[in-house]
Amino acid sequence: MITSIILKKLKDAFTDLLPIILVIAFFQIIVLKQPLPQMGEVLFGALLVVAGLVLFVQGLEMGLFPIGEAMAHALARKGSLFWLLCFAFALGFSTTVAEPALIAVSSEAAEIASLGGLIDSSQESLRQYAFGLRMSVAFSVGLAILIGVMRIIRGWPIHYLIIGGYIVVMLMTIIAPEEIIGIAYDAGGVTTSTITVPLVAALGVGLASSIRGRSPLLDGFGLIAFASLLPMIFVMGYGLIIFG
Repeated sequence: MITSIILKKLKDAFTDLLPIILVIAFFQIIVLKQPLPQMGEVLFGALLVVAGLVLFVQGLEMGLFPIGEAMAHALARKGSLFWLLCFAFALGFSTTVAEPALIAVSSEAAEIASLGGLIDSSQESLRQYAFGLRMSVAFSVGLAILIGVMRIIRGWPIHYLIIGGYIVVMLMTIIAPEEIIGIAYDAGGVTTSTITVPLVAALGVGLASSIRGRSPLLDGFGLIAFASLLPMIFVMGYGLIIFG
């Protein structure tokens, strides 16, 4: 029984990765007309990716999704708007600070800014720039989740908030330093990654399921959109402060 379940999950993971494998094989064999270098290591790495994907998905189903929904239900039953909003902000902030993609992008952005002469090349300057970038994004995601929770509670139309947010993004793009615009746009994507998305999505669905008159399908989703929108605004604001 257990063996059949494991084999099924491995098969599903391999099926999910198959398009990537086919694309790489096509360009390597048909276009480049070269064998894959270090074939043994590539195959072993592919097996590790499949196994990792299985464990990752299983971990989401067993841990992150249930705990996110359970805490949303519990806080909604408690009836305290203050603690619910505190939890929403803290969840968005903490998951973003721990996001591996954001850590990597912040470090890379600091290195490039140093090479471009925008900041000093000392390790302290690099650390401060990367830290400030991470904190700006983390704070913005916390605020975004808080706004998203308020939307679910109050029943605000999501399209007004999203359209208004992107209008602000366009206006900020006009006045922000050119050196920060690309990073700001990328920051909106790196926040919605492996750690943030499962917990935030579970929070939205759990909260919408707990509030009378709210639909998990109509109101439970949309938090991730806020989490990718506000970082663009805050990082461009960070650039205005740093680069003047």
